[in-house]
Amino acid sequence: MAAEIRKTLLQVEHTLIEGGKPAETPLVLIAAVAVIRNPWAGMGFVEDLRPAINACAPGLGARLTQMILEAAGGGDRVEGYGKAAIVGVNGEVEHGSALIHTLRFGNHYREAVGAKSYLAFTNTRGPANASLQIPLMDKNDGGRRSHYLTIQLAIPDAPAPDEIVIALGASTGGRPHHRIGDRYQDLKELGHDVDNPAAV
Repeated sequence: MAAEIRKTLLQVEHTLIEGGKPAETPLVLIAAVAVIRNPWAGMGFVEDLRPAINACAPGLGARLTQMILEAAGGGDRVEGYGKAAIVGVNGEVEHGSALIHTLRFGNHYREAVGAKSYLAFTNTRGPANASLQIPLMDKNDGGRRSHYLTIQLAIPDAPAPDEIVIALGASTGGRPHHRIGDRYQDLKELGHDVDNPAAV
């Protein structure tokens, strides 16, 4: 059975000035959110989560991806991306993880924006109005620090105890006036390899 969606929410934020200096190109941050009934609500401990994952995750991934694409103006406009889930207090963190940590969810987004890197994520449990944090990273380069961003929002009436908030996030660029360099600069200066950054 497909996810039972109570409501969706789209947040679009435009940053025009950062640090008192106008942005050469305004940064657009987009969050597409669905509030769903927890498909495992009232069932006690469920050993096999796969049936509900297969039923719910693909439709959620497709719907939220479409919301992002429409707000961004197409997949090619998306540079940074991420995902998040908040499980209501009657559920397990594993329930949110089950729905966002599956290729049946994330691949809709990944393919639509032509991405190579993994989706940055958070998965937490909390009450209604809990802070939803969607971390972002460059869709093709995990070492590009300019695109390390976090979208923040809260929904006053969600998640209810037997609900899950599921979200995708996007940016159309990096932080305005970014000036901390990329991780490759640090690796070069430290003489470390990209595959073993801590040199352990």
